[in-house]
Amino acid sequence: MRTLTTGPVGVHYAQLYVQSHEFVSDLGASFAGQQNGLCGAAVPGALFLITGLHTGDVGVSVELHDSEPPVDDAWEEIVEASYTPVGATTALVGWAGEWQEPLDLAETDYRVRYCGTGMDAGHETDTTLDGEPLVDHYLLQFWPAPPEPDRVIKVTSGTAAYWHDYARQQPPPPTAEERAEAEPDHE
Repeated sequence: MRTLTTGPVGVHYAQLYVQSHEFVSDLGASFAGQQNGLCGAAVPGALFLITGLHTGDVGVSVELHDSEPPVDDAWEEIVEASYTPVGATTALVGWAGEWQEPLDLAETDYRVRYCGTGMDAGHETDTTLDGEPLVDHYLLQFWPAPPEPDRVIKVTSGTAAYWHDYARQQPPPPTAEERAEAEPDHE
C-alpha cells in the first residue's frame, strides 16, 4: 500500500473531486444511475466526493493498493465504485479547481472505496475556520479491478442516507451511442 496524499484539505459546498481531465462538477450527472450518493463515478475520468462539512477543512487520506484491501468497519460510511483515469495526470481537486493534489494513478481500471466518519457532525457544524479542529474524515482507497456497479457497504448517518437517496433518484447515464449522438460534429 502507498499513501498518495494525506492531511487536511479545504471543501466548499461539501464537495471534493478526483479529476483526470478538465474540471467537471455536475452533481446529477456524476451520480446518474448509481446506488451510492457519496462517490459519484458516472462521469468518465471523474469522481465527485460528498463530505458532511459544507465549508472548511476535512481530513483526507488517499491510498493505492495492489489488491482489494479488507473493509475497515471502524468507518461509519463505506461505498465503492469503479474509476478509470482518462488522462495522464490525475489529481484530488478542491471546489472550482481552487487547489489540486496530484495522485500517482496509472491509466487503468480501478475499484475505489470511499469511507467517511463524522458526516453528521460535519453537516451540523456546517463551516469551520482556519485552525479549528477537523470534524469529519475520509479515506479513498484505489486498487486495480475491472469495472462493476457501485455499491453501498455501510450507512450510519442521516447525511449519507440523504445522499444515497438522491443518487437513486438520478436517471441512468447516457449510453455511448447517446453521447456520440450529442457530439456537435455528429451529422
